[in-house]
Amino acid sequence: MNTQLINSLVQIIESLTPEERTLLLEQLSSKRIQVTAGVCGGQPRIRNTRIPLWTLVAFRKQGADDEELLRNYPTLTKKDLIAAWGYYEQHPDECDRAIAAIDQDGDA
Repeated sequence: MNTQLINSLVQIIESLTPEERTLLLEQLSSKRIQVTAGVCGGQPRIRNTRIPLWTLVAFRKQGADDEELLRNYPTLTKKDLIAAWGYYEQHPDECDRAIAAIDQDGDA
């Protein structure tokens, strides 16, 4: 383990302004959303799972709340859902297109 690197990172993090800390936390939580070719059709998914983001958004649009989603997907955490809703806020068209495509395929 590189202790010197860790100590340097701690110093840098401690020197951040509140705004910079917020940005850092947002960046770290965004890693909870992954896009990997060949996994979930290349759609955004929750970290290291095969749960596509659009699935959670679709259930939420149907009235499921966070508690219900966490019960139905026990591997997810509250932070995963916060990251999912944040991603959706930034990319609503992308998620809505994925939901529409799935709905259209289901009707065919």
